[in-house]
Amino acid sequence: MTSSENLDLIIVGGGPAGLCAALYAGRGMLKSVVLERGVPGGELLNTEKVEDYPGFTSILGPDLAAKMAEHAQAFGADIRMENVEGIHLLPDGTFRVSTSSETEYRAPAVILTAGGTPTKLGVPGELEYAGRGVSYCAVCDGAFFKNERIAVIGGGDAAVEEADYLTRYGSRVFLIHRRDEFRASKVLQERAFLNPKIEVIWNTRVREMIGDAKGLQRLELEDTITGAPSSLEVTGAFVFIGFKPNTWLVREHVLHDAGGYLITDDRMMTSIPGLFAAGDLRAQLTRQVTTAVGDATTAAIAVEKYLTDRKTRVAVEAA
Repeated sequence: MTSSENLDLIIVGGGPAGLCAALYAGRGMLKSVVLERGVPGGELLNTEKVEDYPGFTSILGPDLAAKMAEHAQAFGADIRMENVEGIHLLPDGTFRVSTSSETEYRAPAVILTAGGTPTKLGVPGELEYAGRGVSYCAVCDGAFFKNERIAVIGGGDAAVEEADYLTRYGSRVFLIHRRDEFRASKVLQERAFLNPKIEVIWNTRVREMIGDAKGLQRLELEDTITGAPSSLEVTGAFVFIGFKPNTWLVREHVLHDAGGYLITDDRMMTSIPGLFAAGDLRAQLTRQVTTAVGDATTAAIAVEKYLTDRKTRVAVEAA
């Protein structure tokens, strides 16, 4: 039997953005809930060390996630383990959020902070060495590989641009692509080709990632044309073959860019009134913990004003 609950605000996603939004919602005395399919923390749970979050010179990702959750709960955050299946806009302008437990949540405002998922290579060793040599974020983890040999896998804008960025840290950066030409823009390609620290390895795919207790040590490769095997000694491997924002949860048409990221105004509201977005699924320049919590701060405060304005409007229309 389906049950339902009426709230002021529903926050979908319990990563840094969702937890920050919950903190501000609690401070604003809003009746809200955070729906997260697993342990709160999002991608922080897959990050070994965080060294670019103000106030912490170095902290383990899971530890920072736990501190964020505790902080939000200290202000009354209600965090529930729920697998959200869809966000539906109702005729009266409010939202219904459906879950796999058949519990439905209803509210006039939703902040979507469900993030996204980096596309994995799916090769042996990738998950084992994630956070111990394998990464999906150059800005987050590049500084851990000073004067080391680094591999970047991919051929699009992100791979080529991040390979160039990583040369400020690595002694050598190997850009591995399965074809004989990049999909990246010509400007980015030229910059990479002119960088003396970048070596492009064409027509090659990664077959396996191998390491030891200390972390990643080498990649086992295969020529995509001849099938010839080879090995490449690296301590860092950055995978940039795609990122899928979890915007499919919104069951109505909402404005987005070519990559599927939601377009918002300066208050983090999407093209659907009452639907806000924060964090990695929003169209923006960078996707960091700091930008995620900044988005969420703006969104949560904007929700307070939106709800006040909505109540006034409804009252006037009813008079």
